[in-house]
Amino acid sequence: MKQMSAMRGEDREPPKSVPMSQIKVPVPGKAVQLIAIGASTGGTEALSAILKALQPPLPPIVIVQHIPPMFSKLFADRLNNECHISVKEAENGDRLENNWAYVAPGDKQMMVKRLGDMMQLDVNHGPKVNGHCPSVDVLFNSVAERIGDRAMGVILTGMGDDGARGLLKMREAGSVTLGQDEASCVVYGMPRAAYEKGAVLQQLPLSGMASMITNVARYQGRR
Repeated sequence: MKQMSAMRGEDREPPKSVPMSQIKVPVPGKAVQLIAIGASTGGTEALSAILKALQPPLPPIVIVQHIPPMFSKLFADRLNNECHISVKEAENGDRLENNWAYVAPGDKQMMVKRLGDMMQLDVNHGPKVNGHCPSVDVLFNSVAERIGDRAMGVILTGMGDDGARGLLKMREAGSVTLGQDEASCVVYGMPRAAYEKGAVLQQLPLSGMASMITNVARYQGRR
């Protein structure tokens, strides 16, 4: 509760939601190259609902779900059997491929690196950030710094505020940023924190998230 009070006391007013019809890839002519998603409490089912509704073609998807070790691989394997896209537990050095989703291991921090035109994962043991390993902020910060306006960030149901600052960096870098709305969250903590910091371009119900992700990811910069 102290954390929530502090956020509400910030001087910055949250931005008004942008109508769905007005969301566009920020740089005309440049398609989204990467989708980054963060979730915590209630996130496994939210992610399952979204990923099962997604169909190729799509850019790579990188996911941090707060989840214990071992369960992250089971979760990724389950999604791989359920989804039209391929899903795996992320490994250090993975090259990001279209129509693939990569779930961070439950005890490692995950970042995105760019090597020329190629995107690669840095997945290693590291200190907890915001009390979490993996941390959504760690992933989002790396995406903001290395992918910038060619990325999309999504923050889903979860307790606390992990991911809020990283998503703000993504929005400031020109990324499209989406947040799950209060009504469809199991816990409206992380999306609320991100929204109140001004990090969320558009709030959406869980039921509309997959179609918005698809529409934005396939947007080719029409003016």
